[in-house]
Amino acid sequence: MSDYTTTPPPGAGGPPVAGGLLTGQHVLAGWWSRVFAQVIDGVIIGAGALVLLIAITAPFSIGFFANDTVGIVSVFVGALIGVLCVTFVALLYAPAMMARTNGKTVGRMALGIRVVRANGRPVDFGYAMLREVLVKALLGGICASLTGGLSWLVDNLWPLWDEENRALHDFVVDSRVIRG
Repeated sequence: MSDYTTTPPPGAGGPPVAGGLLTGQHVLAGWWSRVFAQVIDGVIIGAGALVLLIAITAPFSIGFFANDTVGIVSVFVGALIGVLCVTFVALLYAPAMMARTNGKTVGRMALGIRVVRANGRPVDFGYAMLREVLVKALLGGICASLTGGLSWLVDNLWPLWDEENRALHDFVVDSRVIRG
């Protein structure tokens, strides 16, 4: 069953989509399941970035693996490499996972939710890159930097009052997060 007061789009609890790509009724994911999935994915991204950071900096004694004699520049270079590692892992993790599992990441799998496209088509790598990297990371990051983080907060809280539990980035790419 769905919680819609308006006609839902295909793939979000509406009538089955032509072609049989996405059929049946779907239940929208709640806000807490989205939050906990994001926390789990954040831990995974952090762990992946840490492994990558250690693999890059430890052999060369850069950053936090430097000794007392290398100086502050080495620590700054290590911090820069750390930021690049987090960025690299964060930008590739969700699109790669979502493309392989049709809209799921490890966090979403753990909470039993997934992202679906409103038109019923499968979530492929290009669509996942659009949603996760271009819209959520780049556009969201630019807006957050211009608003002091307020736009990020509004985007993440928006599902609390939207009848389809969509965040602002879901509106941009026409996606829903459902149970399943």
